[in-house]
Amino acid sequence: MSIRSSMHHIGCSMLEKLVNADDGGYQGSAIPFGEGHQYEFIDYRDKKLLTVLGPVVVKRAYYYDKESHSGFCPKDRALDIEGTSYSSGVRRMMSKVGDYRPFGLGQEDLYELADIRVEAKAVERVSQMVGSQVEAFHSAEAKASLSDNIIPIKPVSTMYVCMDGTGVPVVKKETAGRRGKSEDGQAKTREVKLGCVFTQTGVDQNGYPVRDEETTSYTGAIESAEVFGQRIYEEAMRRGMHWAKEVCVLGDGAPWIWNIADEQFYGATQIVDLFHAREHYWNVAKACFGQNKDKLHQWTEERRKELDDGRPEEVIDAISRCSSLPGYDKATCERGTGYFEKNKERMRYADFRKRGLFVGSGVLEAGCRTVVAQRLKQSGMHWTVEGADSIIALRCSILSNRWEDFWEHRAAA
Repeated sequence: MSIRSSMHHIGCSMLEKLVNADDGGYQGSAIPFGEGHQYEFIDYRDKKLLTVLGPVVVKRAYYYDKESHSGFCPKDRALDIEGTSYSSGVRRMMSKVGDYRPFGLGQEDLYELADIRVEAKAVERVSQMVGSQVEAFHSAEAKASLSDNIIPIKPVSTMYVCMDGTGVPVVKKETAGRRGKSEDGQAKTREVKLGCVFTQTGVDQNGYPVRDEETTSYTGAIESAEVFGQRIYEEAMRRGMHWAKEVCVLGDGAPWIWNIADEQFYGATQIVDLFHAREHYWNVAKACFGQNKDKLHQWTEERRKELDDGRPEEVIDAISRCSSLPGYDKATCERGTGYFEKNKERMRYADFRKRGLFVGSGVLEAGCRTVVAQRLKQSGMHWTVEGADSIIALRCSILSNRWEDFWEHRAAA
């Protein structure tokens, strides 16, 4: 540790000389900037900057415009340190640990692994700031994909668009006026709508579909279904949806998912996740047969075969016949019947399998855990919507292998 600190100290001295070798970024006695404004050189101003090697002092030429009563240092823009006392390298490290760990633990990691001393609150602020920048960058990229000038990418056989929702604990002000499932009727969480896009070009030797490696990209936020619908559509377009031979939408039975599928992905094959569908007839079985385990397993095994064969109508008939049982649960049966009736055309699993398609949304189920739950649903956590969205943006970027794209963009800007 002592050797590392000594080398960092030497590196700081060298870095400070390097960044100050340009005479503070002096660009003459006056420079034009903005709409007809002329900024005049005032003086040199020092700025303390924390870098990956340690603290340095940066000399900067300061320019001021009397008409607009505003000033700036061109060198700050060149070094990407406007409005911050942390170098881009340090911000990258702070946001990376903030993405993976609670901010207090991230502070400890930075000191232990890189000899960078910052407060936990600083890790939080920088993580949220970078997360907002990441969201803006990826959003701009996605919107650009809607342009007619985009060069076609290599076509893929099948593209999947998956959608799901999961709750995140939030501070009280974020649930004001919202009804929840708690005893007092007050909502304690806000729903993150998460989507992923991946591709498939073949099946294995047994005929099961195989997801193309490293093709999964995520996007999500706490927002309305209408806004999220545009978000996931833009992501699919960025991934080359127009050149996919087939597009499939996978999800559970939530109406908002299929509304988006109808509006944004018209003509796509719609598939209800098989495992969610099974949960619904299991709910009926447990409500109607209770502790009669033999009858429960016999009944559910018959429904499993019917559903696997793509015969949801027979599942509906079986649930309807349960209404003749003594002490049956009417509400559960009606919910089950309604669920299968609404989604029966999305449950032709035998046909989907024959076509070599996925019938389960395990990729997104795992995504809800890795993108959201592992970081935002830890014990004692309560988020603002803005804070949660910034961390979700960070995690989506990293888990989609787009993190380097963002930093390369900032370096080139």
